[in-house]
Amino acid sequence: MNNKLISKKKVPFPVTPSLQVYLDAHGRSIEIPVSYDDLLRFEGSVPILDGNDEDTLWVDCLYSMSDRDELVLNLKRLYSILHADGSDTILPFITVDSIAFCTFGNTKPFRVKVRNVINDNYIFLYIKKCDASRIYGLELEQLLSPNRINFLVYRNTLIEEHIVGIPGDVFINQRLESLSMQDKRALAKEYVKFNERCFLRLLGDMRSYNYVVVITQDFDRIQYRLRAIDFDQQSYEGDARVYKPECLPENDVLTKMTRDVLPEESVDQYVKEERSLLAKRAASESQRLHDLLACMKEDHISAEGKIDELKGELFSLTGDINFKKAPNMGAVLQAALDFVRRNYKTENPFMR
Repeated sequence: MNNKLISKKKVPFPVTPSLQVYLDAHGRSIEIPVSYDDLLRFEGSVPILDGNDEDTLWVDCLYSMSDRDELVLNLKRLYSILHADGSDTILPFITVDSIAFCTFGNTKPFRVKVRNVINDNYIFLYIKKCDASRIYGLELEQLLSPNRINFLVYRNTLIEEHIVGIPGDVFINQRLESLSMQDKRALAKEYVKFNERCFLRLLGDMRSYNYVVVITQDFDRIQYRLRAIDFDQQSYEGDARVYKPECLPENDVLTKMTRDVLPEESVDQYVKEERSLLAKRAASESQRLHDLLACMKEDHISAEGKIDELKGELFSLTGDINFKKAPNMGAVLQAALDFVRRNYKTENPFMR
C-alpha cells in the first residue's frame, strides 16, 4: 500500500455545538486552569535525544521564571481535576518535572511529566489542540474497545492521559524476533483482533508508531494487547485499506509473522470473536453510542470525495445498501456498526 493514500496534513475539525453538548453530558468537558495556547509561550527549547543520541523529535521547553511558576501550579491543578477531586489538597505532593513539545505530526502535542515527590512515581499528560476527529476516536475507543480512555476537553484544548505500552515500531524492531513460538501466536491473535477492531470502527492510520504493545504477566504465560494511541484518522480517509493495520507497510513484519504462525482457521475464529465482542459492546453502550453517532452524522469530518470512495468500497465488500445511502462519515460508521450488530448478534447483551 502506498502511504500517499494517508493524508500527511489532516486539517483539524472544530467541536460542533452538538458534540459539545455530548461532552458536557458525559463528563468529558470541564473548565481547566491551563490551555494549549498557554504552553506555547516558551522562550527556548532543547532537543530531547534517545539512548543512542538520536533526535526524538521532542524538545524540552524553556519558560521564563514567572511563566513557569504559573504553568506548574496550573498543571498541578489540571492533574488534580483529571485524577483526583479537583481540589488543591494534593498539590504539595506533586510537581511538574518537564514540559516537552513535539515538532512532528498534525497535533503538535505537549507532554507534561507530573511526579509524586514522596515516592517518585510519575505519569505523563498530553495537551493538544482540539480536533473533533480525535475526540470521536477517543470516545469510540472507550465505547467499542476493551480499553478505558481518560481525557478532557475545554474550549480549544484537549487533555489526554498517557497510554502505557511499548511503541509498536520499537517492539517490532527490538523484540519480535526473539519471542518464543507461544508468544508469537499470542501476539498474532491480538494483532488479528486489533486489525478487525480498527476496521469495524473505521479508525485509520495504525502504522506501527501509532499503537503500543501492552504486556501483562499471567500465571504461566505473557498476555499481549495492542492499543491505539493516535486517533486523528477516525473516519477520515476514503481508502478502506487505511483502516486495516495489516495493509500498512510499517506493519509488514508483524503481518507476515501472523500469517506464518496462525492457520487460516484460527484467524477466521478470532475475526468472528472480535466482531461478536464489538457487537456486545455496542449493545451495552447503545444509548451513549447513539448520542455520539448522532453528533457525527451532523458533523463534517471528511471530504466528499473520501466519503464517496469509502462507502463505495464498503458497499462492494458487504453488499449492504446502507453504505450507498450514507451521506457522511457518521452515517458510514453507523452502517458499519449496524452491519456487525445484525450479523454477529448474540443472546448476551453485555460484555467488555
